[in-house]
Amino acid sequence: MKRLALVTGAAGDIGRAISKRLKHGHDLVLMTDRDLAAVQRAAAGLGDGFVAMALDVTDPGGCAAVAAEAAALGRVATLVNNAGGVQAASLQSTRPEDWRADRALNLDAPFFVFQALAGQLKETGGSVVNVASVNGLAVFGHPAYAAAKAGMIHLTRLIAVEYGKFGIRANAVAPGTVRTQAWEARAAQNPNVFKEAAAHYPLGRIVSPEDVAEAVGFLASPLAAAITGTCLPVDCGLTAGIPALAHTFTQSPDY
Repeated sequence: MKRLALVTGAAGDIGRAISKRLKHGHDLVLMTDRDLAAVQRAAAGLGDGFVAMALDVTDPGGCAAVAAEAAALGRVATLVNNAGGVQAASLQSTRPEDWRADRALNLDAPFFVFQALAGQLKETGGSVVNVASVNGLAVFGHPAYAAAKAGMIHLTRLIAVEYGKFGIRANAVAPGTVRTQAWEARAAQNPNVFKEAAAHYPLGRIVSPEDVAEAVGFLASPLAAAITGTCLPVDCGLTAGIPALAHTFTQSPDY
């Protein structure tokens, strides 16, 4: 029986990097995305061992159909809920439809996908890795998205506690700023946005898709066999503290 990994939102930069990383330890990587043409191009670019599938993660019926397709190929041992997106930038500008859309994509969808694949994950004693965000840990704007990601982190704990008896592990990663296609509109508005963001990070840089992929790969691997129910920030130190604030508070040139 082939050992499979399934990645949602796999047409994007982070999803593609995660898919590539997970080929180690899996016979096939199922790359799913709402945009079939885009995920087909991504899979073709990675070569053999990658299968592109269309999936709207907000549709429980679609999730069940993809789970059945996966079962025909093998058994899913690793699920990565990576699909995500954001609507309004502030609470004051958030419309009810924005709130519902962000909740549907960033919180409801991971539950739907997990529910569809839980049976296979029980068989394999598999691993779930949810791609959350530092927005789920602190306030950095985009409130509907942030609230949904906070819910995703707690969903991760719920899975870890209830499904641990089946050997299923569930963890989350919380990336900071990652230079992806999703940021291009903001970069067009402000060409210095990445430089300005990096100034707030202790490491002085922002996160790469490969940084996220390596963290996901570790949590999905036997190296993390005793780790479940955690959220690992992959944020170049952002949630640890902000050097500029430490400088302001202390007036020390050491920050």
